[in-house]
Amino acid sequence: MTRTNEVGETRAGAAVPNADTHESDTQPVYPHTMRLQRFLARAGVASRRGSEDLMTAGRVTVNGQVATELGTKVDVDRDHIEVDGMPVKLNQGAVYLMLYKPTGYLTTMSDPQERPCVADLVPRDRFPGLFPVGRLDRDTTGLLLFTTDGDLSQDLLHPSKHVYKTYQALVDGDLTDRDLKPLRRGIELDDGLCQPAICLVITAREAEAVAPQGVKPGTTAVEVIIREGRKNQVKRMLSKIHHPVIRLHRCNFAGLELKDVAKGSWRELTDREVQILKAGGIPPKQASSKRGNPNATAANPATRTRHHGSHGSAPKRNTYRERYTG
Repeated sequence: MTRTNEVGETRAGAAVPNADTHESDTQPVYPHTMRLQRFLARAGVASRRGSEDLMTAGRVTVNGQVATELGTKVDVDRDHIEVDGMPVKLNQGAVYLMLYKPTGYLTTMSDPQERPCVADLVPRDRFPGLFPVGRLDRDTTGLLLFTTDGDLSQDLLHPSKHVYKTYQALVDGDLTDRDLKPLRRGIELDDGLCQPAICLVITAREAEAVAPQGVKPGTTAVEVIIREGRKNQVKRMLSKIHHPVIRLHRCNFAGLELKDVAKGSWRELTDREVQILKAGGIPPKQASSKRGNPNATAANPATRTRHHGSHGSAPKRNTYRERYTG
């Protein structure tokens, strides 16, 4: 391990001229070295910025010594690098997981008050540097992605990407399709005008995640598809039309459906699912289209994507550090 202010890398096996013969020496003179944060990013532990956060937090060791200096360089072939006590090698690829988040868990990798958090539900010891893509409220259930690919996470969360997110909500009161028109037009909240949402009333069968015992009188189940990520956005949108949320569940993110995973469990994404994410996601299937609702065309995602530019810029996202630490 070396510390330097130089920029760049030196690769093992690099030949240098022989002073006497001017021919290349076949033996490596310089080891294959690179900055530690770049090594961690290439190994799929986190983004470059996220790797720096891991270092400054004292979670990275090189040959048994904590490495907090951002100028630290490592010999890829000789140095032993660990994150949270787990060895890291360059041949490790990025990791992509899907968690079925249950209620009662904070979307954070640690909590100073030792409350239950999603870090308790994913294999962070097996995959150092794992972090959630975005967040779900403590009382919200459903699909939460985790990855060590910081660049992909930032792409999916960037306001300009407008990634689809599908929620099911059980709300108070008898809500009709007509009541949802303000959401479809784009409702005004205290932090600005929302982009038009795709939303409709759904049946008890479709709303099993939020109404496992059926939709009781005086409540209504709705599906809401948004392409923003403001804090408590769906809850605030429905409260604005006087139907506060009783339960909220995310069933789709970027076109990935919550399936083949039990509540409180996780699974790795398939290659196809990772490809979908890297392509920026795809429009999700609506409950209405699945049951042949004649109003489905009014909420067709293809007809909604043109509206976002006319309502000004999207709200600022949390920084990577805020997303990472909760």
